[in-house]
Amino acid sequence: MVHTSPSQHAHEKKRTQLFLVLSGIFISNALLAELIGVKIFSGEALLGLPGAQIPTLGGAKLDFNLTAGVVIWPVVFITTDIINEYFGKEGVKKVSILTVLLILYAFLVISAVTGLPPAQFWLDVNSTDPQGNPFDINYAYNSVYRQGLGIIVGSMAAFLLSQFLDATVFHWLRHITGSKKIWLRATGSTLVSQLIDSLVVLFIAFYAFGNWSMEQVLSVAAINYIYKFCVAVLLTPLLYVAHYLIDGYLGKRQAEELMEEAAVESGD
Repeated sequence: MVHTSPSQHAHEKKRTQLFLVLSGIFISNALLAELIGVKIFSGEALLGLPGAQIPTLGGAKLDFNLTAGVVIWPVVFITTDIINEYFGKEGVKKVSILTVLLILYAFLVISAVTGLPPAQFWLDVNSTDPQGNPFDINYAYNSVYRQGLGIIVGSMAAFLLSQFLDATVFHWLRHITGSKKIWLRATGSTLVSQLIDSLVVLFIAFYAFGNWSMEQVLSVAAINYIYKFCVAVLLTPLLYVAHYLIDGYLGKRQAEELMEEAAVESGD
């Protein structure tokens, strides 16, 4: 039997609690982003600006219309990099696979629930909107929660591929920079992985399963990537805040040991 000292036991407990907290933040935000992503909002209208009308490869013009999921997706970016830093590629892979399984479970439950016959009194009570116009609450409920097979498949495939790529690029950059330049490996890995994510999800959902042209896929992917690029850069200071808080929680020496352990296990 291997005996551990009280200090070692306390350190292991803190490591486990840290991973649980980071995993909880990661999973909850990824799941929420999938659920709220059905809404598309105007980035220009949010700022009180007219549509950008950016010319595309196919001749059409696009505005900055984004899925509501991007509002909280940056939290997933940051959490991915923190898990990468302290728990390595295996930590990212484990939480990513678990997230996909939980999202698929959520969609399975939603599919079953939206198929249930609505109670008549529920339809009657919600038969009009606040302005008195006819309103079908069951249709609205199903429209909000249901997503097409192409979107689900594309989203999950893009998510896993981008997360695994993020972890690989992150530790490749760490091998070059060492423990310094957190901003470079975090931002660099996010920019590479989200380029793939933006392309894959649209290609599968709207080209393979839908009727979009390749020009439309590339044009919309470019709009999404511009947003993700800007957000990744703007949120970089939060990584340093997170490192400061974690160092204070684990202790500076213990935090550095955990990062080195993660780097070694990830092949750095």
